[in-house]
Amino acid sequence: MEELTLTTPALLFSAISLIMLAYTNRFLAYAAVIRNLSDKYVEKKEDSLIRQINNLKLRLNLTRWMQIFGITSLLLCVLTMFLIYIDQHIVAVWMFGVALILLIMSLALLIREIQISALALKHHLGDIEDYLKK
Repeated sequence: MEELTLTTPALLFSAISLIMLAYTNRFLAYAAVIRNLSDKYVEKKEDSLIRQINNLKLRLNLTRWMQIFGITSLLLCVLTMFLIYIDQHIVAVWMFGVALILLIMSLALLIREIQISALALKHHLGDIEDYLKK
């Protein structure tokens, strides 16, 4: 078995950083949409707005967990490097394995969030088509 070196967990830094940037951008976009929907809901209390708000709450929650798993993965990569530095290689290997599992979980949640987003857009397009038929 090949030995885990300091460079192995360090390779994930740029990937996780880019993922976290994308997650943050999603989070900020949701915040803007939620504020907009909130203003619309104050004006008109429509069922479609409630469905959109509930959908966004779910997506926001998924994004929060994506961020938590991604940040924890990055933290464990740093801890792995420290464990390698102090010659705790067996613990480092396990810690790096947990970091990879957390990153996988974060990406799996991203896939789920994308599916929900696509479905929401499909419903929205259906609403527009129904409006145009009138």
